[in-house]
Amino acid sequence: MTEIVKRSARAILLYDEELVLIKRTKPGRAPYWVSVGGGVENDDPTIEAALHREVFEELGGRLDRAELVYLITDELEDGIGVQHIFAARLESLDLAARTGTEFGKPERGGYEVVHVPFTAQAVRALNLMPPELAGFIAANTEAIASVLGTPIRET
Repeated sequence: MTEIVKRSARAILLYDEELVLIKRTKPGRAPYWVSVGGGVENDDPTIEAALHREVFEELGGRLDRAELVYLITDELEDGIGVQHIFAARLESLDLAARTGTEFGKPERGGYEVVHVPFTAQAVRALNLMPPELAGFIAANTEAIASVLGTPIRET
């Protein structure tokens, strides 16, 4: 059996009827978008607790609810990485309260919080990383919204 050497917790994060993402800009690379989240740390009691911590660090946000909906496995040199993808609803957002260390490191590039319509068409128009996540979201917008208790109307 291959060992899991890295875990991360990420959110398909809805705020009202919009998807909240981070737009990454780095010198010499085209902009791309990522979901909110990051690595699970040793002192995180659970993977979901890691997600709550990451949402606060990156957005100054608090989650209303989160449901595990998808896993992505990454082949790494010394084992595998598993990205635990949650569908989550954002209860509050305060960018002034975010605490992530990456925001104070200009050499890591830009981290712009963006809101996009939660539709398959809008997700497909982005360079959302990883591509597996983009495909999953685009194929499952109605199911994800339903899990979170908010039907979304495709426009």
